[in-house]
Amino acid sequence: MSLLDLDHLLRYWTAEQWQANVLMLLHLMGAMLLGLILGYERAFHGRAAGMRTYALVCMASTGVVILLAYPQQWFGGHVAGGAAPLIADPTRVIQGVVTGIGFLCAGVIMREGMNISGLTTAASLWAASAIGILLGMGFYFAAISLTLLCASLMMWGAKLEAALPSHPAISVTVRGVDGRRFNQAELSAFTEQLGYRFAPGSLSIERIGMHEEWRFVCTAKRNYRGETLTRFSSRLGELDGVADYRVTHARN
Repeated sequence: MSLLDLDHLLRYWTAEQWQANVLMLLHLMGAMLLGLILGYERAFHGRAAGMRTYALVCMASTGVVILLAYPQQWFGGHVAGGAAPLIADPTRVIQGVVTGIGFLCAGVIMREGMNISGLTTAASLWAASAIGILLGMGFYFAAISLTLLCASLMMWGAKLEAALPSHPAISVTVRGVDGRRFNQAELSAFTEQLGYRFAPGSLSIERIGMHEEWRFVCTAKRNYRGETLTRFSSRLGELDGVADYRVTHARN
């Protein structure tokens, strides 16, 4: 029998295959919703792993696991139907793929100071492996659905995350003029006045010659959208004795 025979190919789109794929789509949509809810809690507190990252990981995990519930539909039902013997356990191959992709994902995560980037890219790579697994196992509609869900999340998830209430965090480095001595109560009161909360656990102090350098993280009391940094940095000149400063996003 030719592998390109029309009857052979159409077995991937039989009524049984459609039922399995639609049920898998419902699982994927549920995983996306729950991942978004879980990720919002992290995004609300200004963490690096936000709604898109959690939703992508949750969906990818669901996609890999749910296909195991329909072994009779693997490869268009050809194995279950007796068209070909199962000479290897595909779940062991899946395990190897998922493990190997984990190392690749780790390579795109970057940390610079208090800012972590690349988490969503890493999660999307892992989701891409889940799409490939679904496609390889013959669940075409589920693979297409997961692709569209992931693409939608990566395109519009950030806008949804930005529109929801949250407390973004910023990292602040302040260097005083010669002989200037800052104190925690002073900085805490200053950040409170600007609409931010000082995080004492993030504080580090360094003395460089006659200069004192303070590094700390503070969280905004509400989401100032694109003005989270500029709102704070534009007022730092009001703090007496500041020679230099640096303000960046802090997503950790």
